[in-house]
Amino acid sequence: MSLQTKALISARWLSEALRARGSSVRVLDASWFLPKLGRNAKSEFRSRHIPGASFFDLDKCSDRSSPMDHMLPPASVFAEFASRLGVSPGSHVVVYDRSEHGAFSSPRAWWMFRVFGHSAVSVLDGGLQAWIKEGQPLEEGKAWKHEPTEFSATLNRAWVKTYKDIVDNVDTKEFQLVDARPAGRFRGTDPEPRDNTEPGHIPGSINIPFTSFLAPSGLFLPPDQLRAVFQKAGVDLQQPLCVTCGSAVTACLAALAAYQCGHAGVSVYDGGWMEWYTRATPELVISEGRGKHL
Repeated sequence: MSLQTKALISARWLSEALRARGSSVRVLDASWFLPKLGRNAKSEFRSRHIPGASFFDLDKCSDRSSPMDHMLPPASVFAEFASRLGVSPGSHVVVYDRSEHGAFSSPRAWWMFRVFGHSAVSVLDGGLQAWIKEGQPLEEGKAWKHEPTEFSATLNRAWVKTYKDIVDNVDTKEFQLVDARPAGRFRGTDPEPRDNTEPGHIPGSINIPFTSFLAPSGLFLPPDQLRAVFQKAGVDLQQPLCVTCGSAVTACLAALAAYQCGHAGVSVYDGGWMEWYTRATPELVISEGRGKHL
């Protein structure tokens, strides 16, 4: 794997790449927070961000016709969005977020670029906090304006699972399903962060909380330790794998962890628990708590 296509890059590497003459790197702040946290990612971007970065708005770069949060947009919408951010076919996109975990929402942007055919994309390992720990500079204010580019996108449908795909898989078990939500939400003992949604999980799914893939420093664990996390949970990385969570954000962190272990074809259930709880019949909502009642 070349530097250009590494899934994870360090703060030092990014700093050197940005200073290089004729650099093709485009930095995007893909921070997103659960609504109940009361944080505004765009406002925080304006207060401080990596120099030259633009803000990648996960809610705006979505299917605005869907009742679900930030579902994948049509390919043409993604292409226009990336173009306005100055991303060209030759750009090496680097995404990061400002989560205290080190990574939270940036892997979602990483996966989106990949699922739409742009493989030259990396996540800043450790996020903004790693950049700051390295003593790297920050700037404030709105993002720089970029001239729109010629960017095209084609959706890789094999990497996106629908509600029907997941329903069918409950019986067929054609792929493993990993849920990256915290354990309490998976079991049904801790509340979901969205109104009108009870906690629980999809039958047959395996819980690996997204924080399991991260070191206390916020950096991703090395590949051998990531493999051990999957193995301990009973996941076979030689077999088909789909990842899910509440709304397909931290699911992509699990997808990146599997990618680091050599599993490049992980699919994502884009609707996540938000869609499953809304559409599934009560017997398909497994919970130690209230569950679902019609």
